[in-house]
Amino acid sequence: MSNKQEFIDEITKGYTFEGESIILGASKLGDEVMAESFIRVPLETLNRHGLIAGATGTGKTKTLQIIAEQLSAKGVPSLVMDIKGDLSGIAVPSSGHKKIDERHEKIGFPFIADSSPVEFLTLSDEPGARLRATVSEFGPVLFSKILELNDTQQSIVSVIFKFCDDNQLALLDLKDMKKALQYVTGEGKLAMQEEYGRISTSSVGTIMRKIIELEQQGAEVFFGERSFDVDDLCRVNEEGKGVISILRLTDIQDRPKLFSTFMLQILAEIYANFPEEGDMDRPKLAIFIDEAHLVFDKASDALMDQIEVIVKLIRSKGVGLFFVTQNPTDIPDDVLSQLGLKVQHALRAFTAKDRKAIKLAAQNYPITPYYKVDQLLTELGIGEALVSALDSKGRPTPLAHTYLRAPQSRMDVLSNSEIDAIIDKSSIIRKYNEEIDRESAYEILTGKIEDAQSKEAQEKLLEQNRSARRTSRRGEKSTFEKVVNSTTTRQIGRTVARELTRGLLGILGIKTTRRRSKRRTGWF
Repeated sequence: MSNKQEFIDEITKGYTFEGESIILGASKLGDEVMAESFIRVPLETLNRHGLIAGATGTGKTKTLQIIAEQLSAKGVPSLVMDIKGDLSGIAVPSSGHKKIDERHEKIGFPFIADSSPVEFLTLSDEPGARLRATVSEFGPVLFSKILELNDTQQSIVSVIFKFCDDNQLALLDLKDMKKALQYVTGEGKLAMQEEYGRISTSSVGTIMRKIIELEQQGAEVFFGERSFDVDDLCRVNEEGKGVISILRLTDIQDRPKLFSTFMLQILAEIYANFPEEGDMDRPKLAIFIDEAHLVFDKASDALMDQIEVIVKLIRSKGVGLFFVTQNPTDIPDDVLSQLGLKVQHALRAFTAKDRKAIKLAAQNYPITPYYKVDQLLTELGIGEALVSALDSKGRPTPLAHTYLRAPQSRMDVLSNSEIDAIIDKSSIIRKYNEEIDRESAYEILTGKIEDAQSKEAQEKLLEQNRSARRTSRRGEKSTFEKVVNSTTTRQIGRTVARELTRGLLGILGIKTTRRRSKRRTGWF
């Protein structure tokens, strides 16, 4: 092992920056914590994204809490995906603990309890301001990627969007989209073909089934109005602290499709609406995605491509993305390569596959003479991590075994009454929880379908009436006419007439046709 002073000098040089920074903790060499040898992360590089990884119970969520509250103190707002429901405590100060004081004494600075301003958001029935987006805001390309449609089906979706735009039919929620699909293959089929070309009924059926699949994961509560304004994620309070928006997702773990849909939409909306910022001295917004594997596990190739593109481009908008997951291998390589800050907690080697994954994870970090990284990854204690960041010039900092500071806020969940008290003070919840159901494609096309069906029924009734009038004009036949004109009567009449004729001819001495024929035969 190299000299201790050399290690301290290298860490001090590598983690000293001119601009503002946040402190994660102190460096550690072997079993010794190097007091006041602080591990800092410069604010100006936090739009280069980050990774917080580690096995269950190693402290990932607390590291997320530390970074979010330190950013808030510096005036940087955050959006935090709270999958497990254990981040609400960031809204109140820590009550302190003897072990926390001991930890900070080793690190070299006192513990000061503090809280951060919090806004609760929700995608479902959890308390908080409701997040929504309209189908129109997704656009045909993004909407098709979410549904995992092929090129043919995607072209149909594009035609549907064009049809609705041309006819002032607002596509607000999924029932609007379903009604539009029903209309263009039913009552509006002929008009649709004349204007936009023929649409395959089987392809429309496939799109409809995909929408129903999305609905079954609860997406109908996400699509609609009022649309969430992403600028509301960038607020600061009166004290200059950044507001931490906590999106409560405790009931969404079994609905990865909805989570992926939301994530892709919110990132696309931020990218589309935030101005280009260039190099900033601090990020405009930080987004923490807990349980990030839920985004990637069941994402289609098209969806993955879209996420990768946004991750690469969104930093120019001043936005930093931080993925929190158990293993770095949960994150696709193309995304992982874009993450400047890496905080790696302990990994567990229970199987040969685990050991292989640990060796791969060790290769993600800068080479160092002070640690045997793959071995250290299995020996890290709770509240310890290997850290590597980017300096102000975008260069990786030295790999540091870090003894992390404690969160200044409560490391536990809030009670329901505490959550309700925060929600009651919200300045945006009334805005977004207002029920809006204005006239859209569903109502307009339902009316058109009903009108078409009513018109068809009226035409059938008119045809029946016209048929009845034609019959009436011809008049009803009398009983005598019916009898005379009947087939039986005509047959009887012919028989009687024939016999009467024969009788008269016989009286006159004229032989019947049969006999006359025989006589004619004799003339020849």
